[in-house]
Amino acid sequence: MSTKAETLSEIIKNRRSIFPESYTQEEIPTTIIEEILESANYAPTHKLTQPWRFTVIRKDAKAKLGAELGNIYKRVIPAEKFLQKKYDSFAQKTSQADVIIAICIQFHEDKVPNWEEIAAVGCAVQNMALTAEALNIGAYWSSPPLIDHLGDFLGLSENEKCYGLFYMGYHSAEPREAKRTPMSEKVKWMNS
Repeated sequence: MSTKAETLSEIIKNRRSIFPESYTQEEIPTTIIEEILESANYAPTHKLTQPWRFTVIRKDAKAKLGAELGNIYKRVIPAEKFLQKKYDSFAQKTSQADVIIAICIQFHEDKVPNWEEIAAVGCAVQNMALTAEALNIGAYWSSPPLIDHLGDFLGLSENEKCYGLFYMGYHSAEPREAKRTPMSEKVKWMNS
C-alpha cells in the first residue's frame, strides 16, 4: 500500500500538459469539473484574498470563445503578419476541448501586492492540474497574448484580469517522460 506522499509524488511526476488534439469527445461530468475547481480553492493565499476567479466555458459557449479569439486576432495582428492557419486554430482548439476554464485574477491592491495574487492563482491552477491528472483528464494552461483582450467577453471588472485558458478533456495521449534536469543543479544549501 502506498503512502499519501508516494501517491502525491506519483501524481506530480506524471502530470503533463495534454493538448486538445489528443482529447476525445467524451464529456466530463459537471461534478468532476466542480471537483477540479474545488481543489483550486485550497491554494495558499496571502491575507485570504482568494483572488482566483474562473469562468467555465462549455458546449455552445466554446464556439463563441473560438470566434472571439479569432476576431481579436484579426483586430490586433497587423495585416502583413496575419496567418489564416493561426486564425483557424482558435475555432479548432476550442472545439476539441470538452471544457475551457478562463483563469482570472481579482486583484486586491489595498491588501497585497499583485505578484502575490498572481502566485496564488498559479498555485490554484497547479491544484487543478494535479486533480485533473489524478482523474485521468488531460489539461493545459494556455496563455496567448490575446487573453489581454477577453475582459469584455468574460465580463471582467476593472480590478480583474484574464491570465489564461485551462483546456480540459478526456484524452488518448500516451504517457511521456518528464524532461527535467537534476534538482541538485538548482538548489544551494546553507547550513551555517
